[in-house]
Amino acid sequence: MSTTEKLSSEDLIKMEEKYGAHNYSPLPVVLAKGEGVHVWDVEGKHYYDFLSAYSAVNQGHCHPHIIGALKDQAETLTLTSRAFYNDTLGPFEKYVTETFGFDKVLAMNSGAEAVETAIKVCRKYAYERKGIPEDQAKIIVADGNFHGRTTTIVSFSNDENARKSYGPYTPGFINVPYNDTDALAEALKQDNVAGFLVEPIQGEAGVYVPDEGYLAKVRELCTEAGVLFIADEVQTGIARTGKMLAVDYANVKPDIVVLGKAISGGVYPVSAILADDEIMGVIKPGQHGSTFGGNPLAAKVAVAALEVIKNENLAENAYKMGELFRKEMNRIIDKTDLVTKVRGKGLLNAILINDTEDSSTAWDICMALKENGLIAKPTHGNIIRFAPPLVMNEEQLMECVEIIEKTLTEFKK
Repeated sequence: MSTTEKLSSEDLIKMEEKYGAHNYSPLPVVLAKGEGVHVWDVEGKHYYDFLSAYSAVNQGHCHPHIIGALKDQAETLTLTSRAFYNDTLGPFEKYVTETFGFDKVLAMNSGAEAVETAIKVCRKYAYERKGIPEDQAKIIVADGNFHGRTTTIVSFSNDENARKSYGPYTPGFINVPYNDTDALAEALKQDNVAGFLVEPIQGEAGVYVPDEGYLAKVRELCTEAGVLFIADEVQTGIARTGKMLAVDYANVKPDIVVLGKAISGGVYPVSAILADDEIMGVIKPGQHGSTFGGNPLAAKVAVAALEVIKNENLAENAYKMGELFRKEMNRIIDKTDLVTKVRGKGLLNAILINDTEDSSTAWDICMALKENGLIAKPTHGNIIRFAPPLVMNEEQLMECVEIIEKTLTEFKK
């Protein structure tokens, strides 16, 4: 096969199946171009993107301000390692900490790396500042969580598909039901608890939104027990839910916030944790790091990505469009037995399909949506997550609602 020969979608799917590990089950669409809320496949067919790379592309595909920052910095300086200072990291750190109201930031690359960093900082703080005996610290986590796929993280997952056959598992975690402050209060009575790690909204689990007052009570309980409240905002942060952070709905400040995905607008891997001096001060030179973490290219891209969120009022737009979307979904639900519920905040939403988790119905609906020009993906069998880029306007949203309504109306199990 010539390297200049244009490959079809079928060719490219077969190539991935032959040469790549089968660690994903993608929808059979091969994307070749993106702009804003739009993507096109290899054959030139247009789709509305309703996944946004799991909320990494909040600012829309190939946003010119972010791409401009990427190009300018890529031609200037890309990587120095942290063996030396560079002229972009300090400005990034200042911008990010001032944006979110924390003293310090520690930059990494992937969301999972940032969660691992938060776990390490939490444990180190427990040993060095709280006097918990070495190697005895426990971190409470919520059932149904998704924080990444490293060995430590899957150790406290109760998703057997993500966890099975990767043991022996890392100890030191206590699982409690999500959205259950009584269970959390009971777990906090155990000895040597260092922190509580939780997603403000559980995205991968199916966009589970906790009861009003849950996060405020979490903050109260963690403060009373003297443990760190760690909010994983990798998916829910950066305006996705209609606020800069999902915890902003509860007017609470976690001790550690974990960011990733849209902090770079889907252009470059960037993640970070934010904390105040008392907590972040436990990290000393040589005790944690990454060759690429905080590199010049990442720093410039992340600042540009956050500027887009602010300058284009994307949190406010996400809130407004989310309210409209759920209103329209409820209207559709009233007319069909195929969908039983819509839930979410901002433009992080999901519909619950009226079938069992082990059925193919949600997948088949996503295949039908694809044929009608909208791409989304099921999560946990009978749930379809809808999370378009936050730059979507009302006209585009209503066109997508029409596609969803048409697909659901015509769908046959």
